[in-house]
Amino acid sequence: MEELKLTFVNVGYGEAMVLECPDPAFPGGTFVMVIDGGSGEEGEYADRTSGRLPMADYLAERGLDHIDLCVVTHPHEDHICGLLPVAEKWPPAVLWQSLSADFCHRTLHPVNERLAQNLSQDKFLHALNQWQTLLARVEALGGQVQAVAAGYTAQLARDLRVRVLSPSPRQTAELEERCARLFALEDEGAFLQELNALDARLNNFSIMLALEYRGTRILLPGDTNRAGYGDVDTAALPAHLFKVGHHGQKDGISPELLDIIRPDMVVCCASSDRRYNSAHPDLMDRIEASGAALYFSDCPQLPGRTPPPHRALIFTVGEQGAIRAQYE
Repeated sequence: MEELKLTFVNVGYGEAMVLECPDPAFPGGTFVMVIDGGSGEEGEYADRTSGRLPMADYLAERGLDHIDLCVVTHPHEDHICGLLPVAEKWPPAVLWQSLSADFCHRTLHPVNERLAQNLSQDKFLHALNQWQTLLARVEALGGQVQAVAAGYTAQLARDLRVRVLSPSPRQTAELEERCARLFALEDEGAFLQELNALDARLNNFSIMLALEYRGTRILLPGDTNRAGYGDVDTAALPAHLFKVGHHGQKDGISPELLDIIRPDMVVCCASSDRRYNSAHPDLMDRIEASGAALYFSDCPQLPGRTPPPHRALIFTVGEQGAIRAQYE
C-alpha cells in the first residue's frame, strides 16, 4: 500500500522534519522533502537519554539517498543550523526560503559573532552566518534557491499538494527592509539593537505550509505564534494534523485559531527540559480539551504526558487518509 510518511526527528529544542511521498517520477520512487534541520550545537545532543540526535545522523541511519526539496522556515539557530551538514551530504535540488537568492547576495554578508553580548545574540549571529553558508553551498552543489510566499501553490509529487500560507507580501517586504537595515549598519550598538528587533520578530516571518495528501491535510506553521496569523487565509487552516507553533509556548496558538484548525492530532516540538517554557501546560491542556491527540518530538517532562524516549515521531498517511502515529 502506498503511504506518505512525515517524520519529526528528535533534535531536542528545535524542529526537523522529513516527508517522504511515493512517486515513481523521483529517484527510488520517493519524493523527499526536508523542513528545517534542528540545532547545529554539539551541546544540544550531549545528553541523548531522551533519544535526541542530529538531523544528519538520523537521515544517515534511515538510509536517505536524496533530497528533492528543502525548506528553511526561518533562520533561527534551532531550525537552520542542523541543515548545513544535511545539505553537504544530500544536496537538495531546490531550497525554499522567504527571501530571494538575489536579495541575499546583494544584502547579506558575514557578521562578527564576537559582538554577542548574550546567549540569544550569540545564537542568532551564528544562525545568520550559517544561513549564508547554506545558501552558498546549495547553489555551489547545483541546487536552486527559490523564494516562496503566501499564495504560492505547487504539486510537489503525485497526490501531494502544498499551499504556502505565510509570509504575506507585506511580511516579506518588512523582512527585506529589516535585513537590509541590519546588514547596512556599521555602528556596533545600533547593529545589536537592530539585531534584537529582528530576532524578536523573526518567528512570525516563518514559512507556513498547508499540505494535502489524498484528502488528508497537514498544517506546519514553523515558529509562527498566535500573533502571526493576521494575514493568513483562515479558510486554509483546517487540518487533520497540526504542528503547534513556537514549540508549544503559551503564545503558540489561540483558542479561536485552534477552533478554526480543528486538528485530530497535534505535534509539539518541545525539548525534554521544556526550555523557554515550551510545551506550556495551559496550552497542552487546551489542545487536549479540544479533543486532539497530543504528541511530542522530544520528551518534555509533563506529568501524565511524557512520551517514552524516542529518536523520531512518525506519522503515516494511508491511501484512504487514515493517519497512524508511532514513536521510533
